[in-house]
Amino acid sequence: MKKTLTVVTLLAAGASQAAGIAIDTQGARATGMGSTGVASMRDGSSIYYNPAGILGVNKLDLQLGDSLILAHLGFTPTATGVEQTQNPVSPPPHGYFAYKITHQLAAGVGVFTPFGANSKWPDDFVGRQIARESQVATFDINPTVAYAPLSWLRLGVGFQAVYGTLDVRRQIVVPPPSPAAGATGELSLSTSSWGFGYNAGVQADLLPGMLTLGAHFRSRVLLFNEGDADFSGFPEPVAPAFPDQPVRVALETPASLGLGLAFTPMQKLLLAADVNWVKWSSVRQILFEFQSTPAFNQPSVKNWEDRWNVHVGGEYMVTDALAVRAGFVYDPTPSPAETLAPDLPDADRIRVSLGAGYAFSAFRVDAGYQFISLMENESTFPPLPGTYKGSAHVIGLTLGYSP
Repeated sequence: MKKTLTVVTLLAAGASQAAGIAIDTQGARATGMGSTGVASMRDGSSIYYNPAGILGVNKLDLQLGDSLILAHLGFTPTATGVEQTQNPVSPPPHGYFAYKITHQLAAGVGVFTPFGANSKWPDDFVGRQIARESQVATFDINPTVAYAPLSWLRLGVGFQAVYGTLDVRRQIVVPPPSPAAGATGELSLSTSSWGFGYNAGVQADLLPGMLTLGAHFRSRVLLFNEGDADFSGFPEPVAPAFPDQPVRVALETPASLGLGLAFTPMQKLLLAADVNWVKWSSVRQILFEFQSTPAFNQPSVKNWEDRWNVHVGGEYMVTDALAVRAGFVYDPTPSPAETLAPDLPDADRIRVSLGAGYAFSAFRVDAGYQFISLMENESTFPPLPGTYKGSAHVIGLTLGYSP
């Protein structure tokens, strides 16, 4: 009995903060500045944005925070014209430790969730046989070291240990010629694995105290997830045709390259701009391999395309303790219209951000907010054409300690 079994939502973009399957709000200060950081971050969060930046800490920097993502995604199928929606919530956390060993050498470690979301379409969703519910996350542990061979030049490198989890659920309809054709059941998949990669960056002060350029590369990470496929709810005549069994799926987080500029035209004002290239073309298809029933193995073709996204932001020090921030992001989707489906819904994003930070003694609190508009995006995916659109709110809070 041959069926098409696709990922419910590897990373439902409706619950993901950035285009494709990315989350780049990994520190509330950067969140308020339009997720800039390649050249402008000089604290513990540089472990994510550019490891060379940890040399900017005075001696020790500790950070702990979270970015709450509240999304609203709507889909209007061409056939009915009736919109259906989902409102997922995702709380990806982040934490950093950075220590300056000498004037030229620093080390640290970061823990964050650069890819991860959850999605839950309503039970009567028109595409429930393609997508119903999922939870997914990659948890990165990123030890980092940075060295300054010259007073104006900083180099950083990190090692990535990535733990990825993927849990999905979808409806299955028994096909003809079975006597129970038309009956439904449910498939639940739960998989996980470890993968490894690296990141490296550079920051150069072309005009010390005024102009800094930066570059940051993060490698791809291959994840060979293994787990269990559980079938339930099928009528007795066909239930033996859907046995519980081991399942595996190969996933790849994309490589990325960021280029950044930080400009300080006056003592209290910092302006930043980043452009990031993401190798989304590594997402060609998603294929679950069922160990006992190979006939179930059918790929979900994606054929994503590489994309550049653009970030600009600024920070103004109102006082020595109080900073205010703002930013803007243009973040295009990598998904072509012909493969855009509810298992990986996506759209071009416009993001506007605001933020503030306050320092007292050795402590500081940073808050950042982003409003995200998922622009209307028409899908020509043959089994389920329609239009996706939506919005999201990101609320970031980071607590820091720098004695």
